[in-house]
Amino acid sequence: MRKPASTLRGRALPVAGVVLALLAGWYLAALVGNWNGAADALARAGAAPGAADIAAATMAQERPVVPAPHQVLSELSRSIVGVPLGSKRSLVYHAWVTLSATLAGFAIGALLGIALAVAIVHLRSVEASLMPWIVASQTVPILAVAPIIIVALGAAGLTGLLPKAVIAAYLCFFPVTVGMVKGLNAPDRIQRDLMRTYSASRGQILARLRWPAALPYLFASLKIAVAASLVGTIVAELPTGAQAGLGARLLAGSYYGQTIQIWAALFAAAALSALLVQGIGLAEGAANRALGTRPAGNAPGSTR
Repeated sequence: MRKPASTLRGRALPVAGVVLALLAGWYLAALVGNWNGAADALARAGAAPGAADIAAATMAQERPVVPAPHQVLSELSRSIVGVPLGSKRSLVYHAWVTLSATLAGFAIGALLGIALAVAIVHLRSVEASLMPWIVASQTVPILAVAPIIIVALGAAGLTGLLPKAVIAAYLCFFPVTVGMVKGLNAPDRIQRDLMRTYSASRGQILARLRWPAALPYLFASLKIAVAASLVGTIVAELPTGAQAGLGARLLAGSYYGQTIQIWAALFAAAALSALLVQGIGLAEGAANRALGTRPAGNAPGSTR
């Protein structure tokens, strides 16, 4: 059913207002952050700049402290559209390198998280022994873990995509594990007892009761996990001195003081993360349609 135009306007206007407020704040930050540098540059050039001249210069610096929005958009356009896709100057190329490791790590982490959750739910000994370690693993900063993993795997002859995928999996398995433990335990005890009265095995209870009840928890945790996987991949690209990937793009920008390049890479990473989360959302919708379940926002009596 098509939503009424008034509803769409009611949702679009607040979003547009927030976007405009963020852009105004961003331009103000660029003006304040670049003011001293622009004034010094004009003074060294022998000019006697006024406030308007300095303000204009803050928006066109080659290496600004805070790039203006139009500078970041220009860099995104140049590095996405203005160069061949296979070029090492292309953000699409770097995004693909990061995406490949992200998806590999996400697959490893998601499968590991689901397997751990199934074991925790069915075996009390596993829950008592593993769950504290799973929680404790996330208290170690990934910046400290990443070099250790990369060096250890490199000593074993494993380089390239796999070390980055392992670090991505390290970050993304945790939300999947926690979410699936909650989801697999979602059915009431009376429902599980009823299945046992039918002489259902553990596998049948898992497949026909626990798993359908856990699907909403699974997709919610996968959205968090895929974003964490992308972060892990970018972090893994920093200590390796990688020549490709968004992390390598950030590192190169920091070496040469190219703040516009850094911000463009950050926005590319944010856009890639949003696309991945949206992909999980589409998969969730497809699963709901295949199972004949009703999305939460379309429940009878819902005001959405």
